[in-house]
Order: sequence, then structure tokens, then C-alpha cells
Amino acid sequence: MARRIDVTGADGVRLAAWEFGDPAKAGPDPGEAAAPDAPGVLLLHGLMGRASHWASTARRLSARHRAVALDQRGHGRSEKPPEGAFTRDAYVDDAEAALEQLGLGPAVLIGHAMGALTAWQLAAKRPDLIRGLVISDMRASALGGASQREWAEWFTSWPVPFATLADVRKWFGEDDPWVERPNPARGEFYAEVMAESPDGWRPVFDPGQMLRSRETWVHDAHWEELAQVRCPALVVRGLDGELGRAEAQEMVRVLPRGRYAEVADAGHLIHYDQPEAWLAAIEPFLDSLDGE
Repeated sequence: MARRIDVTGADGVRLAAWEFGDPAKAGPDPGEAAAPDAPGVLLLHGLMGRASHWASTARRLSARHRAVALDQRGHGRSEKPPEGAFTRDAYVDDAEAALEQLGLGPAVLIGHAMGALTAWQLAAKRPDLIRGLVISDMRASALGGASQREWAEWFTSWPVPFATLADVRKWFGEDDPWVERPNPARGEFYAEVMAESPDGWRPVFDPGQMLRSRETWVHDAHWEELAQVRCPALVVRGLDGELGRAEAQEMVRVLPRGRYAEVADAGHLIHYDQPEAWLAAIEPFLDSLDGE
């Protein structure tokens, strides 16, 4: 079960937050929601993602936490204003507004890729709102303009509209030139962000807005904000992901209270590639926070 909660983000942008778990009842089993005053967790998806990508993680955590996933601006069921701000500050301010309006703080932030960057920038800005941080496969170093051009070219290569969802799964899981070997989980991930239109299946986001969002971080390094994070933080990487081991370990070193975990047989989409191994990596960290 997922319950939608409307949130007002920066500049009045309407955001959709999703609370996972059965109606409040304290229970030890995964899927049974914890009490309303349970420790808060806010889950932030990556670029092109949506809150539902966190469904299995959030349901597992909902036994002991109030787990809420946010559709960030331009994504999922949240507003996609044509002339809206898709800046770093806007994403951070949206997450801050969600924490305050949902009454989750002090919360644990769990972020994947772009959502992880938002999470650690918010943790640096509002330490009073954040008690723990999980960073999933996001680099702190600058990626540069070449990376942005590659993404623009990649978007133009998509054979949209897709005739069926099966075509979506096959292209992103097998045929996409960025896929090194067949990856059904990747196909499922992208199927989740497609919606049926009169001429076929198209993404629920605007690729142009995604590029505008990405433009605001790829040219800069983000080590300074990492050093300002005072809460315990766990850096998680997939062995075949985008975050290399050396950079991940340097991130752990820069974080004042950093810890490290890696997941075998996982790429960038760790929580989709290896959901049980992903949970095994983060749950001991969350347990340690509950004990503090």
C-alpha cells in the first residue's frame, strides 16, 4: 500500500510524496507499518526516477520507520512546470520542505545518484533535520561537459514512442548501447517511468528538463558539502556501478562520520539489481542510528 501526501516545494511547486506500509500498527514484520512517531526516513530517487522505485525498500523499512519516498520536481506524479527552476537549490529546498511538512525530522535521508547529492547537500545545510545519510552510487567529483553531451546524444537515441512496455524493457535491458550485458532489472527500472500515450509509450518526464537538472551539477565537484555533513553517513557502491572504489573510499574519508559498503553483482541501480544485498548493506547502518 502507498498513500499519497501532497507537499508544496520551493516556488510553490506541487510535489507528490508516498508513504509505504499498511495503516499504522506497530509490528515487527516487514510491510507492517511502524507507529506514526517512528523514526522518519525520506527516500530520494535519481535523475529520471520516481518514488515507486523505492517501493520494496520503503516497505521493508516501514516495519520500524516511517518511510516516505518523494517524487522530485519534474519526476513521477510531481509537477513539471515548463519554466520551473531545475537547479540544485530547488531540489534541496524541495526535500527540506518535504521533511518539514511531513514532520519526518530529524530523519535519515536515503538517496540514489542525483537524490544522494540532494541528500548530502541538505544534510550540510540543515544538520538539525538529518540524523543519518545513505549515499547510493553518486560521485562527488565533477563529470564535465563531455558527460553532458553524451547524455544529450543518448536521449536522442531512444526509439520513442515504444510500441509496448515489453519493447521498453528490451531496449533498456538489452539493446541500449549503454548496456554492456543484458540487464532485466534495468529494463524494469525504465518501464516504471513510462506512460501510455495515443501513439505508444513515452517517458513521464521531459528529457529537456532532465538535462537542465543535470547541467546544474555535472560541471562542479561536491567535496566541500560532503565535508560539512556532521551526521553518520554510509556510502554504498555497486561493484559495477558509476562510483569507483577509490573515489567512494575518499568520500568516506572526507565525511566526518563516513562508513563504506559495496554490493557485489550490482551496477548503478543497486536497489534494483540486488534488492536483498542492498537491504543487507543499509539495515545495519540504520540499526546503529536507532541505537544512538
